[in-house]
Amino acid sequence: MIETRAFARAGMLGNPSDGYFGKTISISVRNFGASITLYESPELHIEPQLQDESIYQSVFHLRDTISTLGYHGGIPLIKAAIKKFVEYCEGEGIKLHNKNFTVRYRTSIPRQVGLAGSSAIVVATLRALMQFYKVEIPLPYLPTLALKAETEELGITAGLQDRVIQCYEGCVYMDFAKELIDKQGYGYYEPLDPRLLPKLYIAYKTDLSKVSGKVLNTIRQRWEAGDEHVVNTLKSIAGVAETGRDAIKNQDFTQLHQLINQNFDYRGQVMTITERNQAMIDTARACGASAAFTGSGGSIIGTYRDEEMLNRLFVELKKQNARVIKPFVV
Repeated sequence: MIETRAFARAGMLGNPSDGYFGKTISISVRNFGASITLYESPELHIEPQLQDESIYQSVFHLRDTISTLGYHGGIPLIKAAIKKFVEYCEGEGIKLHNKNFTVRYRTSIPRQVGLAGSSAIVVATLRALMQFYKVEIPLPYLPTLALKAETEELGITAGLQDRVIQCYEGCVYMDFAKELIDKQGYGYYEPLDPRLLPKLYIAYKTDLSKVSGKVLNTIRQRWEAGDEHVVNTLKSIAGVAETGRDAIKNQDFTQLHQLINQNFDYRGQVMTITERNQAMIDTARACGASAAFTGSGGSIIGTYRDEEMLNRLFVELKKQNARVIKPFVV
């Protein structure tokens, strides 16, 4: 019996420049995770979970389910991960044994609120396959393989950031310079000591869920077309992460506060922010905290000064039906 996990993640700085050869800093959020259970069986079987069912109480139930979970559950993600794993092994000349397995997944990660629930399922699946077949995939390349499962197999618009932090865990500074990606297939990943981090909170609203690929599609088209404003703004967002790396090492929490706010403000210059997402940001900042998206929207991350400020965040954001947590980072 093999059991593996991958945790939620929160983009702290540089978001969303990772898909555009930028730089980011992310943390692994162990409050939530996706788990894979895999064991040998006569046939290869992927067990469906509730979100994979196609039975609904009404058309309204179907609509609400798709709004929260998207059109697919976890099974397509597991299939894509298995396919990419096999192709990787074939490309590396690794011979796999003929034993079959049953795979089951569970996830506690709130879906489609910018906490990387989908990629967690893929990463946990790859880890289980590596154990089952006794195959070692180099850690720097594992996020790239996980990304390909989603982008090449499922057509999801995504970047490397989520997969890097879910593979490395803790807190990681990432540089996705094009020359690095072209040369070695992955970027520069530098773990940062989580003990250097300031007091952090995360707030999320499940009723703001959306498919991140759809959210980011417009900015990608403009970036690929060479839109000067988009290109320069994404470079500025990447610069926020680069500056933030030194701020973390120096424990300059005042600068980190400013950088997190700046990250979101830059993002608002090239992407449309919905009123309800903006309201979460404004409420957190009115409490004295910094605030930016953890991903593509639906959840925010920021720094706070003390327990009094944290309690204000709990109270004020609860009025918007948002849950506030302190991220557990190891």
